[in-house]
Amino acid sequence: MMRMAIAGVAGFVLVFIESYIVMVFKQYETIEFGGMAPFVSVWSMNFFLVFSILTHIKFWYEEREAQREEDAAERDRFIS
Repeated sequence: MMRMAIAGVAGFVLVFIESYIVMVFKQYETIEFGGMAPFVSVWSMNFFLVFSILTHIKFWYEEREAQREEDAAERDRFIS
């Protein structure tokens, strides 16, 4: 649930960062998204991008913790 909340907010922020980058490169003063549907489309793409990155980080962290627990158990068994 936390990943979804973070991805929603970060996806929304990314829309504006991407828009700003386009405005700087093309020397525009404003950007017209063409309505609510294209804006939501870009936001949803950013949402899934951030969500997949956060999911990958979560799996990496859980695997790292499991490996540390295995290493600690191996050391304890070796010492005892």
